[in-house]
Amino acid sequence: MAIDITMPQLGESVTEGTVGRWLKQPGDYVEKYEPVLEVVTDKVDSEVPSPAAGTLAAIVVHEGETVRVGTVLAHLSVAGEVEVVSSDTPAVPSAAEPSAAVVSPPRKTYLSPVVARIAAEHQIDVSQITGTGAGGRVSKKDVLRFLERSKQPTAAMPAPDSPPAPVAEPSPPPVAEPSPSFAAAELIPLTPMRRAIAEHMARSVRTSPHATSIIEVDLSQIIAHRERHTGAFERQGVHLTYTAYFIQAAVAALQAVPMLNSTFSDDGILLHRRVHIGVAVALDDGLIVPVIRDADEKNLLGLARANNDLTERARTRRLSPDATQGGTFTITNHGVSGSLFATPIINQPQVGILGVGAIQKRPIVITQQGVDAIAIKPMCYCSLTFDHRSIDGAVADAFLMAVKRGLEEYEG
Repeated sequence: MAIDITMPQLGESVTEGTVGRWLKQPGDYVEKYEPVLEVVTDKVDSEVPSPAAGTLAAIVVHEGETVRVGTVLAHLSVAGEVEVVSSDTPAVPSAAEPSAAVVSPPRKTYLSPVVARIAAEHQIDVSQITGTGAGGRVSKKDVLRFLERSKQPTAAMPAPDSPPAPVAEPSPPPVAEPSPSFAAAELIPLTPMRRAIAEHMARSVRTSPHATSIIEVDLSQIIAHRERHTGAFERQGVHLTYTAYFIQAAVAALQAVPMLNSTFSDDGILLHRRVHIGVAVALDDGLIVPVIRDADEKNLLGLARANNDLTERARTRRLSPDATQGGTFTITNHGVSGSLFATPIINQPQVGILGVGAIQKRPIVITQQGVDAIAIKPMCYCSLTFDHRSIDGAVADAFLMAVKRGLEEYEG
């Protein structure tokens, strides 16, 4: 008996997925619930388990291909069947079975968002393109190849009555010597996650006019509070990090300056009533932004617990695609790697992102009772990159000052 392995529904809003990596190959035996492949959806890697124990008979959708939910990805042979079928070789009827002409009814062609965008930009009729993807689907590679061919000039045909012009024997093209500077270069193929990040970042820069404001914050109160309460949090199974304090300060600032909790559109600025904070998490092969939903309804313990859980699930590849959707504002703590300050790129369709730099002890001037003095303080740079279509500098500065007050005057 054969069982189909299909593209699963990995989230309520997920309609398609990309095969990132096959963990098994045709002929391999797999146990029930053993991971067979990795699927990438909006930068999230998810493992697809085998629905039964058996032998992987054929792979239908190859690595890098994007298909809709429910599409057959592979065939699994169970109950002792071990026949391996290549998905690239068409079935040949035996001599005892006469071949019959089978006409498939026309079906609607589904295009991925990337293919649809390229076709629209270049006014391409995709029905003229032969698809090489799963089920004859037109892929991005097919569209780009079609574009290259259409740009090549066609040779002029001679007049009907004139004899053909003699054609000189073409000389072999010169062998191009590799440039010394690139002779030892190595081409690293793009992973599905890196490709998704690249497309998302490039689209954000094209979409929003970015501007950045930076302030300096004294974290003396935060450090003192954390030292007093780390043990109590640990007893409740929660690791208290500085990120939780910045999330709490950002939530308070969004409540004071709600324009940063919005989305720009041609019809107007959409103010979000709920506060969903995305927190960037660095992975070995990229970056992902899981979302803490209704962050304004959580205290410091709740924020720390939610952030710990999402971070751990992101780094162990157990994050569902829905966990990265619906954010209204993003925080990236680039200071964990030693960076002092940065100008982060906005996570579309949001209008702002808060960057948190490394904490460093620095000499600063303080004034007490009209007398200036130099003191050593744990300082941190916070940057706000904002969409200048909907946010002006004064609004951005008001938000940053609210963040500064929330950190420097923290009482817990």
